[in-house]
Amino acid sequence: MNLPKPLDGAAAIHVRAGSRRAIQRVLPEEAAVAMVYDGTTHAVMMATPADIEDFALGFSLSEGIVTGQGQIASCTVVAQDQGIEARLWLTGDRAEALAARRRNLAGPVGCGLCGIDSLEQAMRPLPDLDGIGPVMTSGDIAGATDALRDWQPLHDRSRAVHAAGFLIPGKGIVLAREDVGRHNALDKLIGAMARQGLDAGQGAFVVTSRVSIEMVQKCAMAGCAVLIAVSAPTLHALRLAEGAGITLAAFARGEGFDLFSHPERLSAEVSDVA
Repeated sequence: MNLPKPLDGAAAIHVRAGSRRAIQRVLPEEAAVAMVYDGTTHAVMMATPADIEDFALGFSLSEGIVTGQGQIASCTVVAQDQGIEARLWLTGDRAEALAARRRNLAGPVGCGLCGIDSLEQAMRPLPDLDGIGPVMTSGDIAGATDALRDWQPLHDRSRAVHAAGFLIPGKGIVLAREDVGRHNALDKLIGAMARQGLDAGQGAFVVTSRVSIEMVQKCAMAGCAVLIAVSAPTLHALRLAEGAGITLAAFARGEGFDLFSHPERLSAEVSDVA
């Protein structure tokens, strides 16, 4: 298997203050990754060509194609001239679930819903996570995105990829994945956690992006009741988080954050200001 490099160099001319010089920049690669189930292509996403097994499993779980790792009999990653195929073979009868979530268009990195062919599929019912999940301190949440910086080697070199990490209160970030697409990074994290047996209900997802509806959907499908982001949520994403019982914290930078939904998971050490 000869996959493209996740990062590579490119020549550029740096112009500043009236002068210019030749430089080399490290840039992230993106490749077409086809999710092929039982011999049929189900989705094609543009993604960073790394951790493809994690991506395939996480995508399968977060899209409801399977409900557990054991429903995937095998997964083979095959490099092609045009991109990469993740060839998955399912156990049992998953044809109905697969048809219900069918995608038929290539999705760009900015949108995780491109290719869905009905509004009902885009707004699918989500699990109710109310009453589960950890209690978080203000320090856990405020420092989450800074802690994730230590898990971003691709970003350190390219400044052009997103990351998603899993934070356990008292332990910090224990696992993370990177990708040019924010939803791809989260899918890779979900897949990596499933392969390592980590329970999403015991911690929080931390993401280096805005919170759009597909990020909340994937969080709910994974059973993670806390989502921490460096940027803002959309109003629709907030409504989904409220309905699914997800604690949504945004603008988590430095010592502060904004808590938008289900504040009951914030520990009592934080007091109201009169």
